[in-house]
Amino acid sequence: MNCALPKEVKSKVGEKVGLPCCHEIPSSESLRNYRVYWQKNTKEVVLAYSEGEKISDHDQYTNRTELDSKNLTLWISPVEILDNGTYQCVVQHLRFSHDFSPRVVCDAPVSLSVTADFSEPNITSNVINTTCESTEMVVTCSSHGGFPKPKISGVFNNGSLVWNTTWVSESSLSPYNVTGKLHLNVTKDVNLTCSVEYNGFVKSTSLLLTKTNDCIAPTMPPSYNVITATSIIFIIFLLAITLAARYFPRHACFHCSKNQDSMEEDEKESMKPPMICKMTSETSSL
Repeated sequence: MNCALPKEVKSKVGEKVGLPCCHEIPSSESLRNYRVYWQKNTKEVVLAYSEGEKISDHDQYTNRTELDSKNLTLWISPVEILDNGTYQCVVQHLRFSHDFSPRVVCDAPVSLSVTADFSEPNITSNVINTTCESTEMVVTCSSHGGFPKPKISGVFNNGSLVWNTTWVSESSLSPYNVTGKLHLNVTKDVNLTCSVEYNGFVKSTSLLLTKTNDCIAPTMPPSYNVITATSIIFIIFLLAITLAARYFPRHACFHCSKNQDSMEEDEKESMKPPMICKMTSETSSL
């Protein structure tokens, strides 16, 4: 009996995964009536059974595989990066062939996509030049230990970024280390987000990029209006001083001369002889 197969089965390193076969043994029969081959890349025999007995397994999968005796699912545990690839389930029936030769009842591929998580991205920034208007810096984002080959993306000032990306891996089926670099001109404090995307998963980290300001803005010269107003105030001040210098001496001398005249009159009065009252005889007789 044939059944629909998923085009791809996904699993993470360390998990247990089942790869479905294209045939399921009827309840009236047993595994003894079949020969089952699970192959990888059409040439490596991962696990094989004939007449209910295991006849072969690959060194890479020793003690990590088992076969379901009814639906012929291949179970792998724990999953490794090297398990990534295309598998094929080949099923032969041994009992109902007219010439007693095995009859192929199923032959279909299934893909296993293995994922290993990357580390949280690490973002660093290095200032290489600064002006009053902006700060030029090199930003580096890195992550390691994941699979498959990732993509680095990012957001800066609400816009996407194009990173200069490099990858390091021993082989196509080994963990990857990834590094992305950017040259940016920062005109204000702003957040930058770096994301590592792999096999439908995303790891992201953000960093606040700070604009340095180690320069002093030039002093602006006073405006024309300020100069005019200052000049008018200064002229008024000089006029006030001049008028005060002319007015106050005269006013003081006026009071001085008045006081002097008063003193001379008092002195003349003091020099006058005293008045003597003379009574006539006529008056005294009265």
